[in-house]
Amino acid sequence: MVTLLLDQTQLEVVLSMTERALSFHKGNVVVDRSTITKVQLTDDAWTWLRGVPSPGTYLRGVIAMGAWKSAGGTDFALVRRHRASVVIDLEGHDQYERLILTTRHGLALVKALRLDVSDEASDVVDLAAAAAKKPRARKAPAPAPAPAT
Repeated sequence: MVTLLLDQTQLEVVLSMTERALSFHKGNVVVDRSTITKVQLTDDAWTWLRGVPSPGTYLRGVIAMGAWKSAGGTDFALVRRHRASVVIDLEGHDQYERLILTTRHGLALVKALRLDVSDEASDVVDLAAAAAKKPRARKAPAPAPAPAT
């Protein structure tokens, strides 16, 4: 499973050794937060793949890992089976136009991206959980309407 780390300036997709080997990617994928234009949750990431793996590993319906080149640009995919995923559109990134990642923490990522986070990279699940624990400011109840005479 993909580990997502987030700080004030960047989102980092931490790849395991297996993911690095299958995606033919030497290191983690690092994206500046300023390049993220849209984040979408999807139940089927396979519909978001465009182009051909180059380089990458593709077993239809099982895994799609690596760079995917198309006329629209280059995407980075880490897709496993038909599981919940997140699609991150990028603008101005030097390598990729889109990230397509199978993760059960997509909702936590969306919540964490809305937060002001610290300088130190933290797992998006921890960030979303911490934000959920903060007490919310409650509105004062509205005054009761005056009785009719």
